[in-house]
Amino acid sequence: MKRASPAVRLSKRMRHLIALLGAAAAVSAQSFHYYDYPRHNLTFGAGASSPRAELTGLFVDRPGISVAYGYRFQRFFQADMGLDTVFGAGQIRDFLDTPLGPSRIRDYQFFLPLGGRGILPLARGRLLISGGGGGAYLRYTELLHQLSEYYRLDCPACNARSGWGYYALVSTEAFVDRGRHFRLGVTSKVFRAHTDGDRLGPVPGFRTRDHWLHIFGQVGFSF
Repeated sequence: MKRASPAVRLSKRMRHLIALLGAAAAVSAQSFHYYDYPRHNLTFGAGASSPRAELTGLFVDRPGISVAYGYRFQRFFQADMGLDTVFGAGQIRDFLDTPLGPSRIRDYQFFLPLGGRGILPLARGRLLISGGGGGAYLRYTELLHQLSEYYRLDCPACNARSGWGYYALVSTEAFVDRGRHFRLGVTSKVFRAHTDGDRLGPVPGFRTRDHWLHIFGQVGFSF
């Protein structure tokens, strides 16, 4: 019996190896692409915010809300932007005499994160575990309560301070419907920045090192 040459045997082995790799690639592709995923993700959150670092003892824990948009440009990656608002961490309760009468002044803290995250989809894409971060702009300001929606009053006595920094987050979300449009979850964010500007309540009017911890429950809509 004539035996196959080494080149023929090698060619057969290569064909078998290529076939095996092709089958493995097909199985891998099916495992990662058996479900579709929404690209546009709107999120609304509410929870609590806690000041840290040099703000400890100056600002206090207060409730906050958040709104965010994420573009999921790839199954495992998403670009993020949003706005977090904290109400009255400086405990400012002042009044300004105006032509319409005394108007209340309160303080607000605004956080604008801009970054991205990596996403680990589990349970056929219904459970999303993510982590990420990026740059952030922080602004603390006093705002005047407007006594009329038809007549806007200036507030020369209102102070503000701001600065740039960064943030990091971890999040867990789950889709609650079969079409994967509605989400429930919880997100924890850490902001770190330096701010300066006017004196704001107990915060002095010079540069401070600011840390914040936000923990928000959230609902979302994806499409």
